[in-house]
Amino acid sequence: MNSNPALATALAHRSIRKFTSQPIAPEMLASLIDAGRMASTSNHLQCVSIIRITDPDIRAGIRRAASDMAYVTDCAEFLLFCMDFHKAKVLLPSAQLDWAEVTLIGAMDTGIMAQNILLAAESLGLGGVFIGALRNDIEAVSELVGLPDYCVPLLGLCLGYPTQNPPPKPRLPHSLMFFENRYAEPDAQALAQYDAELRAYYQNRMGEERDWLYSICKTLNEPVRPHMLPFLQSKGFLKQ
Repeated sequence: MNSNPALATALAHRSIRKFTSQPIAPEMLASLIDAGRMASTSNHLQCVSIIRITDPDIRAGIRRAASDMAYVTDCAEFLLFCMDFHKAKVLLPSAQLDWAEVTLIGAMDTGIMAQNILLAAESLGLGGVFIGALRNDIEAVSELVGLPDYCVPLLGLCLGYPTQNPPPKPRLPHSLMFFENRYAEPDAQALAQYDAELRAYYQNRMGEERDWLYSICKTLNEPVRPHMLPFLQSKGFLKQ
């Protein structure tokens, strides 16, 4: 397998939502899982498990949970990333897993592993998109794959060979997200320039004008999955 350089791959990232029917070779998939296995992990806790979803009925159930996103069932591979402290609890029944810090560790480790796999996949010519919308009905997803206590599905990853080549979506410039020694308040001129770039991107791609505030309002201007806290608590987390 020939792979592209890591930096060039990272700088060319864009989400892919349309795929060919070509399967991913087993040896390539195994290499991607190895890339995830070698991801950084806090205190070597290794608190992440991946479930490969090949059962069409389970894929369809996850698609329903994720607002009926077609690419969940159309992609060659769908990987479900789970924050998994169940194994730790089996090995150490007295493990104190209900502290907020434990959930933060698990969420960070899960994101790091997932990004490792996506970056490796993109370096091999694959495309992918993360599916956080499965948390819209996280309880249903958890039941579909039989997750025990202390194990939570956080996100999915669609992988396959792309049939689209969208341009990279503009990101915040260094001046708005990279600081030295102290935090800096957002610069109004830099924000305006970024908004202009983002509006042009959406206009060219979708015929719509959207700025960064649109994305913020869409997600944060209403209750954000209020069912998550009771679900996490039911799984043994965030009780402290």
